[in-house]
Amino acid sequence: MLRPRCSPILPRQPRPICIIGAGSIVRDAHLPAYALAGFRVHSITNRSREQSEHLAAKFGIPHVVDGLDELIATAPQGAVFDLTLPANLFAGVLRQLPVGSPVLIQKPMGETMDEGREILQVCRDRKFVAAINFQLRFAPFVMAAKDLIDSGLIGDLRDMEIRVTVETPWDHFPFLRSVNRLEILYHSVHHIDCVRHFLGDPRGIHAKTLKHPELDMPASRSAIILDYGDTVRANIQTNHFHKFGPKHQESYIKWEGTKGAIKATMGLLMNYPEGVPDIFEVCTFQNGRPVWETVPIEGTWFPHAFIGSMAQVMRAADGEKDALVTPVEDSIRTMACVEAAYASSAAGGIDPKAFINS
Repeated sequence: MLRPRCSPILPRQPRPICIIGAGSIVRDAHLPAYALAGFRVHSITNRSREQSEHLAAKFGIPHVVDGLDELIATAPQGAVFDLTLPANLFAGVLRQLPVGSPVLIQKPMGETMDEGREILQVCRDRKFVAAINFQLRFAPFVMAAKDLIDSGLIGDLRDMEIRVTVETPWDHFPFLRSVNRLEILYHSVHHIDCVRHFLGDPRGIHAKTLKHPELDMPASRSAIILDYGDTVRANIQTNHFHKFGPKHQESYIKWEGTKGAIKATMGLLMNYPEGVPDIFEVCTFQNGRPVWETVPIEGTWFPHAFIGSMAQVMRAADGEKDALVTPVEDSIRTMACVEAAYASSAAGGIDPKAFINS
């Protein structure tokens, strides 16, 4: 039985956490993850104090404070600041945090590339130990796949495919109704970052993102190709408006190598936020024939991946070398891929009529 590593290294001495924001991602992922890991949340603030008080009561947070100034003034020495705000607010908040602070910043790294560069510069100027919460890298099934692929089990990676066909309940994220960019920036950014985690930076991006005429929101469907040359395929396909029941919903990452393959079914995205069970399958050749094995994996994307996102910041702040997996210095490269995808979508394809009389 394969037993891949699927959980992060925890800090020897967890630091207190101060949370800025109290939305659904805090309720459904951050706070449940920190409770599982035994991380102590010291304080929380949100523009709606009532919302902060509700989460404080539910998760045993001792301090609900009014605003950023009070949060900073009452923060314990060495606390990690956990930013869970709309992305266009990050740079302004970061400028107010104490120099040298450990910081975990919710994805995406700004709503535009300019905002991403601004966030990066602020983090550099203020000497933060800073990471972006690209927590899919810490999802147990992704960690397991990385462990097996790094061990050489499936050989050289030749194909990586991510496909999501689901009905996403956008009412869980009301702020997204006011954004100009949606699917790639707030969802497929995870997938792009995950592909980079395994294959590095692509040579180029080909993409199309588009609205659904029945959904009063920005684009909710995308097709993205990441170019890694002539022998490696990396493909992301997403449709968040599959309203036809669960029978043909899909949500998976598939890795194919020269000696085998791995498929991880991401149950969270189907029937979100309750989800359905993940499935982790590994194919190897036995006597020349492909044999698939289902491997048990402990934990799932929400909330377990959020343990790793926070743990990396705590460990890095304590000086553990190479602890950061999603530092701002690397995350800006994921944001560059996002920007390239939007540029590709805006540029459009090549009209085949141009070749009829050529």
